Amino acid sequence: MARISVLMGIYNCAATLPEALDSLYSQTYLDFKIILCDDGSTDNTYDIAKSYAEKHDNIVLVKNSRNMGLNYTLNHCLEFADTEYCARMDGDDISLPTRFEIEYNFLESHPKYAIVSTPMSYFDENGVFRVGEADGEPNKRDFIKGTPFCHAPCMVRKEAYEAVGGYSVSDLLLRVEDYHLWYKMYLKGFRGYRINQPLYMMRDDRNAIHRRSFRNRRNEAFVKFLIWKDFKLPFFDLIYCFRPLLLAVLPSSWYSYLHKKKFS
Repeated sequence: MARISVLMGIYNCAATLPEALDSLYSQTYLDFKIILCDDGSTDNTYDIAKSYAEKHDNIVLVKNSRNMGLNYTLNHCLEFADTEYCARMDGDDISLPTRFEIEYNFLESHPKYAIVSTPMSYFDENGVFRVGEADGEPNKRDFIKGTPFCHAPCMVRKEAYEAVGGYSVSDLLLRVEDYHLWYKMYLKGFRGYRINQPLYMMRDDRNAIHRRSFRNRRNEAFVKFLIWKDFKLPFFDLIYCFRPLLLAVLPSSWYSYLHKKKFS
């Protein structure tokens, strides 16, 4: 039996899916299975996934009856995960060759941790434009500032997923399903660690204005409030709960300037 299940929700990523899957088959650690769940794609994403499944016997391919969102889709993947560890991967990104080997060895040698993740390198058609940084074990107060772990490059013990019932499915958690997941795991006593070595490349948009919707910011504020309340954080940390809503109403020109300044 494989030791790692790779959870991949795929949606309209036909142009990038081959590169993403090829990066998995280029790993130095190959004892894994890939669980692909198509979330109602309208392009030929499913056909490409099927062609890979026909060539590789370690791929499980399933699909949703319609577009359901990432939280539901990853739970669908979890139904087929029968391994000790679960790793995430997106259909438009790239895992660097030593990612699984380093993350697996870390969890094997550090049983106190249930989550391990790494920073990401952000790239577009012009190349890498930003490299993230993260190091060490986040504490509960770190959560109020933002999600403490990068979701796509993470590897998590299956028992931690089972203890919290997987991803919570709610309109209030769309695009913050990972943030809420870490919150649930920490409430249950699980802990994680961030290796300060970028092992994952995320295909991103330098402008990223298209992801700045009021709904997404509202959902982020909702999770921050849960964190503030249930982690019993200081009263003045409540201000972090309002920050996403303020960003949501910030003029696009101002937000664009601040976003580009962060990447410069």
